[in-house]
Amino acid sequence: MLVLHASVLHAQDMVADNMLLFQRSEGGWPKHYEERAIDYKRIYNEAEKASIKDEHNRNDATIDNKATTTEIRYLLKAYKKENNPAYLKAAEKGIKYLLEAQYKNGGWPQFYPDLSSYRHEITYNDDAMINAMNVLYDLTKKTDDFDVVDSTLIPKANKAIQRGIQCILKTQIKVKKQLTAWCAQYNENTLQPAMARKFELESISGSESVGIVRFLMKVENPSPEIKNAINSAVQWFEKSKIVGYKFVDIQDPTQPKGRDRVLIADSTSVIWARFYDIDTNEPFFSGRDSIKRKKVSEIENERRTGYAWYGTWPKELLEKEYPKWLKKNS
Repeated sequence: MLVLHASVLHAQDMVADNMLLFQRSEGGWPKHYEERAIDYKRIYNEAEKASIKDEHNRNDATIDNKATTTEIRYLLKAYKKENNPAYLKAAEKGIKYLLEAQYKNGGWPQFYPDLSSYRHEITYNDDAMINAMNVLYDLTKKTDDFDVVDSTLIPKANKAIQRGIQCILKTQIKVKKQLTAWCAQYNENTLQPAMARKFELESISGSESVGIVRFLMKVENPSPEIKNAINSAVQWFEKSKIVGYKFVDIQDPTQPKGRDRVLIADSTSVIWARFYDIDTNEPFFSGRDSIKRKKVSEIENERRTGYAWYGTWPKELLEKEYPKWLKKNS
């Protein structure tokens, strides 16, 4: 008689299984394994699995680089496909982690429970806080596979979203009595723009502000305050666009790695800077010396080629999403 192993009878998802392996005791996930981004598609040997399990209680869970929110979403899809209750349980534990990590004022730190260095700051950088809020939003709407999640988490998610929105409204930067957009990170006590890494100074962000506006536009029956926040940010995007240039990679044998990234003229291009000076609204750039420079060519090649100093982040928002929202909410 043929005897089938349990794993044969119940197909498993290797990526999801690896996510179970890496989940921290707090419920969130780290972003690195052995100083590299975690590869969930990799087959880990028994010794590696043992070492990963030994790190179960580490306090390095984070929402940076889409960590934790990516795992929650994937595990829910895997649960609906494989019907493995461990996947659902892990996803729900991840959601509880997001709820636990939120500050009372509505912001989220980049890491939790490790609040050392700049990890304690309220972090919009790379859409960290917005990714967390989008997970909770989908839970409250029971969309994108969240219909299988324990419904008792929905009221908590709703409260967390409302606190998050209040934090967003309070942190929108006002210059000369005019609302603009947002900094990438804030002091969690004063709600003032804050510096994170050496090259991430206090500023108005041409990138992170886009995700914030997109979230606000999802709010049903938006209050006058939310409408004003959206309209003001869009006005700032329009005011701050840079017409006639693009930021491109080029080959340059004189540089350390044989390449460079430069700003060149292009009459068809519209871009935005990553960072704008809060007082002057002029784009600025900084290397690891934390000194503000007016030209990207003035910072070191390693930072010039290793960071998104310019981009087209608000383009779709301005051309398609905002007009559609405005038509609905005017």
